Amino acid sequence: MNCTAGIAGKLAKFCAACVLSVCSAAPAALAGSVMQPGETVGLAVGAPLPQGLYYIDTFDWGVRSTSPNTALGVNIPVLIWSTPWTILGGRVEAVGAAPELEAGTVGTSYNYSMYNPLLLGMIAWDLGNGFSFSYGIGNYFDVDTPLGWSTNSLRQDFALSYTKDGWNLSATAAYGIDFDQFVPGRGQVSPCLNLVTGITGGCNPDWLNLDLTATHKFDKWEIGPVGFGSWDLSTPVVGYARQSQFALGGLVGYNFGPVDLQVYLTETVWQENYGGYDTRGWFRLVIPLWSPPVQTAEAPMPVKALPLK
Repeated sequence: MNCTAGIAGKLAKFCAACVLSVCSAAPAALAGSVMQPGETVGLAVGAPLPQGLYYIDTFDWGVRSTSPNTALGVNIPVLIWSTPWTILGGRVEAVGAAPELEAGTVGTSYNYSMYNPLLLGMIAWDLGNGFSFSYGIGNYFDVDTPLGWSTNSLRQDFALSYTKDGWNLSATAAYGIDFDQFVPGRGQVSPCLNLVTGITGGCNPDWLNLDLTATHKFDKWEIGPVGFGSWDLSTPVVGYARQSQFALGGLVGYNFGPVDLQVYLTETVWQENYGGYDTRGWFRLVIPLWSPPVQTAEAPMPVKALPLK
């Protein structure tokens, strides 16, 4: 993924991923995206990574102005393997994430648990002239934890990036299909009431996320505006109110050599059915763990001088 300059910068590959709804802590029937809106902000997800193994950790914490206020903290550790293989000229990459979540209603409740793990495969193409594109497909796995989703979810990513002359202009669209739209008795992160049957369960709508980045690097520094949006695409039960939101903010990054650091702050500027506006701080580290040794051409064998006759 292209975080900042260099290899780490290209780690746009994800954060991969991974995950979690900003509305998870709300006391009302809130669902949203299984993938956390804004989790790939700052990364050039479309750009192929050099071969190697990479670790990305993205942490964020924020408060939504519901009544009472709700807070959500998310930690998303991601391991990415950029393989030596290509398909149709695109680099094959494998992504795994095991997120953790904490959520609470101010003065009322607090929960902490593991979240739905993610496995995702990706192909990234260098299109030339600074442009690149990637396609990813993977699955969030159902987990029976207090803050996990009660379903398996198919995730597909489509990312376009421009990374020439210090720029990172990236857009990542993620489309999710939840296989079980309503799960009786397992509200977990998304409790809702089926008005027809009177049964409470987990509401798991299909969803669309859009993460946007427009940063520029100045030597080791990186700065620029960012934004993200999310939209529910289906109605799991009668009476469910689809949610949507859009947030804007700014990012600052610094390259420490092998390690890239990014921080950004976002705030909701528009929302429907989330019950309030969210202010969120983000912190990310991108660490290359291993790369294949550079192979140098062997020096030619010296030619022995012919004996003089």
